[in-house]
Amino acid sequence: MTGADSFSSSYSEAREKFLEAVSAADVRVESFKHPCSGPRGEELATDAAWFGPSDASRTLVLISGVHGVEGYCGSGAQVDWLRRKEFEDIPAGASVLMIHAINPYGFAWTRRTNEDNVDLNRNWLDFSLPPPPNPDYVELAETLCPAEWTSKAQEETARKMEEWRASRGAQGLDQFWQAVAGGQYSHPLGLFFGGHGPSWSRRTQTAIFQKYLSRARRVGIIDYHTGLGPCGYAERLTIYAPEEAGHKRAAKWFGAEVTSTKSGTAASKDVSGDSIIGSSALLPNAEITSICFEVGTAPPPRVLQALRADAWLHAHGDPESEQGRQIKAELRAAFYCETDFWKGMVAGQSLLACRQALAGLSLQPDVYSA
Repeated sequence: MTGADSFSSSYSEAREKFLEAVSAADVRVESFKHPCSGPRGEELATDAAWFGPSDASRTLVLISGVHGVEGYCGSGAQVDWLRRKEFEDIPAGASVLMIHAINPYGFAWTRRTNEDNVDLNRNWLDFSLPPPPNPDYVELAETLCPAEWTSKAQEETARKMEEWRASRGAQGLDQFWQAVAGGQYSHPLGLFFGGHGPSWSRRTQTAIFQKYLSRARRVGIIDYHTGLGPCGYAERLTIYAPEEAGHKRAAKWFGAEVTSTKSGTAASKDVSGDSIIGSSALLPNAEITSICFEVGTAPPPRVLQALRADAWLHAHGDPESEQGRQIKAELRAAFYCETDFWKGMVAGQSLLACRQALAGLSLQPDVYSA
């Protein structure tokens, strides 16, 4: 039962499938219990599983669920890899670390953010320093997240957003998306809020990295996401400039189609508090090669509208109301395409990426200068 069968319809089902698949592989799981419960009172946890020798110097890390509701994608890919028994073909001297549902709250409660409305991919800052300013977001904040979510309010704010973009000229659209998605630290109930301190998930990932990767000298990271790009296509993007070693290594591993947020070739904007940069800093003695595995779902306006509605719902609405259930269903659909075709696309592309990464970890360092 691989491919589409590896995907789930809830966090609880996803966790059950993951734990069953790891158990079948005869591998121990370490569970990090979250302080909150799920919508039916179920336990929430991040689960970590290690495959390979404990002293391996080369490790591939697969992370699912940074953005809660996007966990359906990463969890399905992880379970598919396990059910195909890919762990039997890990190269000698290498290992695989799976981190399942690093944001279990968002996964279970159908939120992209965590229990504090924090975007974990904007949370990896040094909070002893002032956070980076985002004046454009401040200007747009009330328009993006209005106090009402009526048809009239949606029409009015859509008009205001278009006027804001038009007033910036030819760069207005890019400036708008950078303002919205780049990360902000001034509006705790707003979009892409990076928090005021390290989140539970960040602290948990830090503990996992420090425990399992202290001996690693070469590390590959595949961080699963959805919501950007053509439906079903998995973009491999880096947060490095094309001339930087991290991007060059990723291009050697995954091919010339690897994109960069720094060069503007990626679907994602360059963001502050990025988890790949932050978590890589935890391993100062290791060479890190990281990609975001970004699977397309729906057009950007639909995704943004779903995020705006969800932000309003948790700031001003009732998630248990009929409107609340409709908003949740739309948010889920914006980040998870529940078709066998889409799931198969994810599983196949993930399988290839995992094999490429394990092969890349075996390459000699001097190939990157070629």
